Amino acid sequence: MTIRVMVVDDHATMRAGLAMVLSSAPDIEVVGEASDGEEAVRVALSCRPDVVFMDLQMPRSDGISATARIRQRLPEVRILVLTMFDLDDYVARAMDAGAHGFLLKTADAAELIGAARSCVDGETVLAPAVLDRVIGDFVQHHGARAPSPGLERLTEREAEVLALMCTGMSNAEIAEHLVVEVATVKTHVARILQKLPARDRLQAVVHAFHAGLAGPAR
Repeated sequence: MTIRVMVVDDHATMRAGLAMVLSSAPDIEVVGEASDGEEAVRVALSCRPDVVFMDLQMPRSDGISATARIRQRLPEVRILVLTMFDLDDYVARAMDAGAHGFLLKTADAAELIGAARSCVDGETVLAPAVLDRVIGDFVQHHGARAPSPGLERLTEREAEVLALMCTGMSNAEIAEHLVVEVATVKTHVARILQKLPARDRLQAVVHAFHAGLAGPAR
């Protein structure tokens, strides 16, 4: 399967670099590029990518607005936000807009390619380096909530998998840590999301954080 990727960034050098890195993977094809939010929506509707790597701060229309509009028109498209540590407010708003993951702009080639693959596999990509900031900002904007009663329904293994999710581990990394098949981890994750309930891994992590099941990632 070839992963169709689109890159959105207002800096031409950054955009070209991302496109070059991503297209170096044999299973990834860069099918579109955009320099602002307005163009991003137009290009996404035209090329219909599987994954969009989305910058947040851009002229005309920012990445948050573009994320919301693309998700509304193309709900099957997965959007990965590229961020820096000083943009916490933007990260929280991007999460509300429907972003499926967060990566630092300083992510290396392996992280970028791995994120694209994980995203199309249904995972929410949470770089460990930004996970603490995302959770902290979510709590600041939305306030503390009572833990989901669904947490009590998790089996011991599911709770263990959720705790590992809180560290930013991917399904493959969790499988290696627990010495099980990736398919087994996927089953556990699906059941966790169903029981909580949670839209994605990020919401599940927030549930766990509020419940004290796991502390901030390190």
